[in-house]
Amino acid sequence: MKKFLIVGLGNIGEKYARTRHNVGFKILEQLAQEEGFTFQDAKLGATGTFKYKGRALLCLKPSTYMNLSGKAVNYWINKEKIPIENILIICDDINLPFGTLRLKTKGSDGGHNGLKHIQQVLNTTKYHRFRFGVGADFSKGKQVDYVLGEWGEAEQDTLPERLERSTQLVRSFVFAGPKNTMNQFNGT
Repeated sequence: MKKFLIVGLGNIGEKYARTRHNVGFKILEQLAQEEGFTFQDAKLGATGTFKYKGRALLCLKPSTYMNLSGKAVNYWINKEKIPIENILIICDDINLPFGTLRLKTKGSDGGHNGLKHIQQVLNTTKYHRFRFGVGADFSKGKQVDYVLGEWGEAEQDTLPERLERSTQLVRSFVFAGPKNTMNQFNGT
């Protein structure tokens, strides 16, 4: 059975739970709700598993905090012997309008500290990343406050539908592959 590692980036702890930076965790929590699995505390994160159309998915919410995400990703890749092409990293992106979904097969970290650390630890930029747009509605020098801030009221109204669309993207990635998924979901 083909194995996949789906990593939602975020920061642990109640004070970060409803922040834009934790959208990776939110998407995995939505997936858990839809697929009926729960997360258990494990080494370097919380993990949950489920099967989808003959594929085994290991979902990971790293407990290393955003800036050290690569440590958890590397540990679980090696422990579960999952090839890099079967990894999907989910993160927030201030360069995309709120709710925009974009899957990429490689590229720069785009200034995202979680992706930067993953790239350093894995020593490659060739891994799949799913960027969820959080917009850039902040003034100069206020980026950290913005991504670590909670969703606005208008965002909260739209978020449930966007999270459902995001879980569809994850399922498509593992079943239909990155190219088909990009064609179907990017920019939506």
